[in-house]
Amino acid sequence: MTCKECLESLGPYIDGELLADEAAVVADHLNTCPDCAAAHRRLVATSNKLRAGLARYPAPDVLKARIRAALVQTSAEVSAPPRRARLYWGVRWPSAIAAAALVAVLSSALTLSVTQRRPAGDAVQSELLASHIRSLMPGHLTDVASNDQHNVKPWFNGRVDMSPAVPRLDSLGFPLVGGRIDYIDGRSVAVIVYTRRQHVINVYAWPTQSANETPVTTSSHGYNLLRLPRNGEELWIVSDLNRAELSDFARLLATRS
Repeated sequence: MTCKECLESLGPYIDGELLADEAAVVADHLNTCPDCAAAHRRLVATSNKLRAGLARYPAPDVLKARIRAALVQTSAEVSAPPRRARLYWGVRWPSAIAAAALVAVLSSALTLSVTQRRPAGDAVQSELLASHIRSLMPGHLTDVASNDQHNVKPWFNGRVDMSPAVPRLDSLGFPLVGGRIDYIDGRSVAVIVYTRRQHVINVYAWPTQSANETPVTTSSHGYNLLRLPRNGEELWIVSDLNRAELSDFARLLATRS
């Protein structure tokens, strides 16, 4: 190994990026060449100083949520069934068409069976989770941005089927940041947005005629979902805030509404 080759390999060698045999060749050269060995020591010292002086900051929860959302989407794409292979000219068309028809029938039957077995509430929760994740993307959180309930509440007039409660909880650690309209369970719904530190809390509200007033507390992909039905109103709270604080928020919301 020449000195030029050794110097060019010092960076990957220090970072452990070389293969074992390549690293052995560099190590042998460093043992026999004082100039390259001195250059190696200088690079190691510089690298150690840089690492010691680096500032490390914890990732904000909103960033974590976006990363989890990307991972969830990637996971869904990976688990999706592969596209049907192209039919080449060498394949007998009648047989290929018959096989494709059989696959389509079986696939449709399986999809219908799974859909019929899945509770309707699960579909709503999936829509709520998807909506919450979308809201964390830039420009999607609010349609009306305000910490004043007298600005947010009137904004929904004529836009949704109900006038949602918009209590001020700033003094209790849950500042109001605005509201928006989203589409859940086949209807436009009001969404009131609060925060807790760097956590986003979406409160979904729409009228319902369902007699089911059973509260629900569940979680999915690192997010907590709380259902608080009351007086003909469907109320869902979604956030990556820990469950204890989110439950406290839900109690405050119910008390102040």
